[in-house]
Amino acid sequence: MDEIDRRLIELLRREARTPVASLAKTLRMSRGAIQNRIDKLIARGEIAGFTVRLADDSGGRIRAIMAIAVDGERSPTVLKALRRFPEIEAVHMTNGRWDMIAEIATDSLAGFSAVLDRARLVEGIAATETSLLLATHRL
Repeated sequence: MDEIDRRLIELLRREARTPVASLAKTLRMSRGAIQNRIDKLIARGEIAGFTVRLADDSGGRIRAIMAIAVDGERSPTVLKALRRFPEIEAVHMTNGRWDMIAEIATDSLAGFSAVLDRARLVEGIAATETSLLLATHRL
């Protein structure tokens, strides 16, 4: 599985009903290439099926928030780099001690650890503090 496959799976995980043409546009590939990748992922068992996700269901995923301190005025550069992480679902700009808060979702602790390792290498990130989300209560 390569980076494109991982990004494709992240897009499908967010919305499994996304048209292949839209996925192709997002990933800057042809519709046929994306359909072939989906078919291969299904054939290899990487994608076991498609399902309904309820509003309060995290699907057993590892979810976390990462507080990020940025060196100087490097926020645009850091944000651009973080956009390339399919596991980062959102980045919020904030005030106070931390400049950004990133929402992370992965399928495993190993995947989560790999995201942290890669994120900490992003040029312009001075410090991070990450907390796993153990339970969510919708209000």
